Amino acid sequence: MTLDKVKVQYTAKTHTVGGRAGASRSDDGRLDIRLSIPGASGNGTNPEQLFAAGWSACFVSSIKIVAARMKVMLPADLAVDAEMDLGTTGGAYFLQARLNVSLPGLEREVAQALVDAAHQTCPYSKATRGNIDVTINVV
Repeated sequence: MTLDKVKVQYTAKTHTVGGRAGASRSDDGRLDIRLSIPGASGNGTNPEQLFAAGWSACFVSSIKIVAARMKVMLPADLAVDAEMDLGTTGGAYFLQARLNVSLPGLEREVAQALVDAAHQTCPYSKATRGNIDVTINVV
């Protein structure tokens, strides 16, 4: 994929100060959050929660796109619970993730086909493929 052939759909812009114990704000002001270190007391979210929220939202949208292509009616209570682990090994930090996808009322094979195709479609899945351990479960 060459950049001169890419049609950019949207560019998110944020300004962050203070790192994990700071704040982040988008250029349009729609996002204005305090950040905190995972497990620390006080207010604020952390990058792992933000990543999990973004990925799960994108994954739901990818399931919807795939379902429309496959002409599958999705349940109203479709949901993705994302779990993002921040760990260390050998003194280096790493991420690993689990996406638990709930598609109540769909046959297991149909649900699995939707999830597999969504994982190939979702930009977050593409960005992490081969870079972090990811487990996707149909629950």
